[in-house]
Amino acid sequence: APEQPQNLSCIQKGEQGTVACTWERGRDTHLYTEYTLQLSGPKNLTWQKQCKDTYCDYLDFGINLTPESPESNFTAKVTAVNSLGSSSSLPSTFTFLDIVRPLPPWDIRIKFQKASVSRCTLYWRDEGLVLLNRLRYRPSNSRLWNMVNVTKAKGRHDLLDLKPFTEYEFQISSKLHLYKGSWSDWSESLRAQTPEEEPTGMLDVWYMKMHIDYSRQQISLFWKNLSVSEARGKILHYQVTLQELTGGKAMTQNITGHTSWTTVIPRTGNWAVAVSAANSKGSSLPTRINIMNLCEAGLLAPRQVSANSEGMDNILVTWQPPRKDPSAVQEYVVEWRELHPGGDTQVPLNWLRSPPYNVSALISENIKSYICYEIRVYALSGDQGGCSSILGNSKHKAPLSGPHINAITEEKGSILISWNSIPVQEQMGCLLHYRIYWKERDSNSQPQLCEIPYRVSQNSHPINSLQPRVTYVLWMTALTAAGESSHGNEREFCLQGKANWMAFVAPSICIAIIMVGIFSTHYFQQKRRHSCPWTGS
Repeated sequence: APEQPQNLSCIQKGEQGTVACTWERGRDTHLYTEYTLQLSGPKNLTWQKQCKDTYCDYLDFGINLTPESPESNFTAKVTAVNSLGSSSSLPSTFTFLDIVRPLPPWDIRIKFQKASVSRCTLYWRDEGLVLLNRLRYRPSNSRLWNMVNVTKAKGRHDLLDLKPFTEYEFQISSKLHLYKGSWSDWSESLRAQTPEEEPTGMLDVWYMKMHIDYSRQQISLFWKNLSVSEARGKILHYQVTLQELTGGKAMTQNITGHTSWTTVIPRTGNWAVAVSAANSKGSSLPTRINIMNLCEAGLLAPRQVSANSEGMDNILVTWQPPRKDPSAVQEYVVEWRELHPGGDTQVPLNWLRSPPYNVSALISENIKSYICYEIRVYALSGDQGGCSSILGNSKHKAPLSGPHINAITEEKGSILISWNSIPVQEQMGCLLHYRIYWKERDSNSQPQLCEIPYRVSQNSHPINSLQPRVTYVLWMTALTAAGESSHGNEREFCLQGKANWMAFVAPSICIAIIMVGIFSTHYFQQKRRHSCPWTGS
């Protein structure tokens, strides 16, 4: 005989749908089996449907239960019959409210009154008997849903906790009764972006000063973008206000779409700037800073600054508090930028702020492997600042090439070697030393060398240990902490020396004296021969 069908359940999808039931057949008997589904209801009504498929586990009665008597009981039963007998499931009893699953809500819309995120209403359409809804919504870039249950919403609900200028995904589900029945499937998603609001928060502003001449200085301001939650909209521009505080001069205002601004001001006076961000709804509160010499107070300079690689694309900067009372420090600022030998002011500037009790910072923003960075740590106290600097890299290896010697000149018995800097992309980290090698031409002896510390601005160095009238071959290399580069170009040079100069000049002087003597003697002889004799009166 067939096994008894198990777990009989019935459902009607939507108020206008039809009743369909499913069950589990049990173990396969490998015999032809027929299934009969029977439904009985009030007033001795009975419906029956047959399935002559051995693997049948689903039947649709094709009838619609109506809500006239929502509490009326219906009983379903399925019977399996084969050549060896029959077996019936346990009866499943239910009401209209138990088995009707509403259709998902449709025509979902959202409205923002007066373009305000704080006055937001979600609208939808539902089947007529729906009593309960659940709403879920989330920012499009989030996995976590916010859930709200609402009763007798009648197709609308106000949302009060949405964030400005954020794309949200909304879905709604419905149910006919608080305790009976099942939830509908979730509706199709509605995606909508909330309106902008006035920016909140304040810009993080930093600056650099550069001396131009005795009366002028260049001020370069930089600021970071507001976070999405602070900007609360698309930032259209930034307003920069520059003012001289002591002289009462008129303010200079500028509107820019960039995150930096440069101007030239006198070196005298006390200057202050204010920077704010604006979107379509308004502006953020201005960030105000006084322009000062950030490195003027030597006693405020942080001590023992070090920079060490901390894995890929990270540098750990550490320091000790300044000698001046450490409690006077209000904050530290760690600044870094790619090191360029020409002092390029267009190189992007990066910085982070650290509270006065911290003596280390991990820098990772815009850090690339095999690039050397100039790192400065500023200690700020009121209208004073002190700074210390160091070079650092996150990863290094030996430079790809050595310096290119472009000139060798002789100066008072020694030579001056000049070279071109190694291209930044070939330095492979922070350079520590240069080495100048030389040896006699055609000699098999080991070359002599001079090692000099690397300095950004240096591109020449004297050598005073070469012998006169000897031809030398010279070349250079560069070193990082990882090793030495291959050597650069070779140049030959022969030092003429003081002895050679005297050997040339002394005979020339002697010849000149002899020639002057010969011509002088000849001249006086000729003059005596042709002069008139003197006669008395």
